[in-house]
Amino acid sequence: GLAVATGGRRSATVTALCRDCFARLEAVPTSRRCSNCASPRLVTHDELESLSIAHIDCDAFYAAVEKRDNPAIADKPVIVGGRHRGVVSACCYIARIKGVHSAMPMFQALKACPDAVVIPPDMAKYREVGLQIRDMMRSATPLVEPLSIDEAFLDLGGTTVLHHGAPAFTLARLIKRIETEVGVTASVGLSYNKFLAKTASDLDKPRGFSVIGRAEAEAFLAPRPVGSIYGVGKSLAAKLTRDGIRTIGQLRRHDERYLVAKYGSIGQRLARLSRGDDSRTVDPRPPAKSVSAETTFDRDLTDAEALAKRVWRLAEKVAKRLKAGGLAAGSVTVKLKTSSFRTITRTRQLGAPTQLAEQLYQTARPLLDEVADGRRFRLIGIGAGKLTEAGESMAEIDFFKAGDERSAKIEQAIDKVRTRFGDPAIFKGRSLPDDK
Repeated sequence: GLAVATGGRRSATVTALCRDCFARLEAVPTSRRCSNCASPRLVTHDELESLSIAHIDCDAFYAAVEKRDNPAIADKPVIVGGRHRGVVSACCYIARIKGVHSAMPMFQALKACPDAVVIPPDMAKYREVGLQIRDMMRSATPLVEPLSIDEAFLDLGGTTVLHHGAPAFTLARLIKRIETEVGVTASVGLSYNKFLAKTASDLDKPRGFSVIGRAEAEAFLAPRPVGSIYGVGKSLAAKLTRDGIRTIGQLRRHDERYLVAKYGSIGQRLARLSRGDDSRTVDPRPPAKSVSAETTFDRDLTDAEALAKRVWRLAEKVAKRLKAGGLAAGSVTVKLKTSSFRTITRTRQLGAPTQLAEQLYQTARPLLDEVADGRRFRLIGIGAGKLTEAGESMAEIDFFKAGDERSAKIEQAIDKVRTRFGDPAIFKGRSLPDDK
């Protein structure tokens, strides 16, 4: 059908974009089809040619890649995740219609959709496809800010001459290219800032192209729930609701000074975003906030030593990612999920930044011991937070400040062997599997 901006103004003459042949129309034909190719996939908006901030989000990305690679399941409900244990990593829209959603326990997902095809995640494959799409985005503009493997902000300001057309037309060509060359679909949100671009991209999935202009921004936001503002989690949304603030329009009635006094520093963000004001720029290299790894067990574990072995393996994974990214951790978090799905986290600050697995493990182990009291756990994870750029001699900083030169040198030697012969070539004794 006709793809238009929600709540946009309409004048006698508007610009319309055909998403199939990329024709520019001065007005929407009465047939609501492109006068050039007869396609119904038109986008119209008064501000279509003046907006340049976009959010692109691939549609059901993991499941879409799996369907692309196996046409036999194209029309079937697909769930990506662990079959016996674990949670849903992603699912296609057919499965969503039946009530499946990301982060749902797998046994619940299969109750809702028993005929689903369950596929274990292949992160290496998804990452490769995601990087291919990111390269395509960067061919449109160098200002690409990745948010995850399959979504990003783009700033196409100043690209009109380069691409011989307004950003909206460049985006339409980019999305068509992703569909044709990669074989997955994506949805676009176009606006004048990041908050509204991200909001727009969720309006018409899959294969959507939605626009929110300056003229209608406040009217569009007014009826939306306060929880749709980024940074407003369940706890803050509940507090706002208790205070009689359920919608963004109700939030807008309060000035910034009141909101800061009532809710702290986030009050400033609430006040500004409620008016459609977001001054954040598209940053091609946003700082990583954390690096983590986790695993779900085939059967619940209770033994602290068995859990500690898993922590060590995860610490090695996190350390490898830190080193690859040139990062060092200032804090360590241990995450456990009980058999009843209760999540428990413990965090400890480090005396000095580190990217060594041994340091991560030695910090995490006491946190694990605090929690591992005989309860049954189904998942464990470790995270590195308060990230900073690692110096040229990060390992030296680690072991001199920690007083453990020997362990740092051992880890450096292990890294060299693994670089040459692969990860399985050498490991510490605590990596040995157990029968717990």
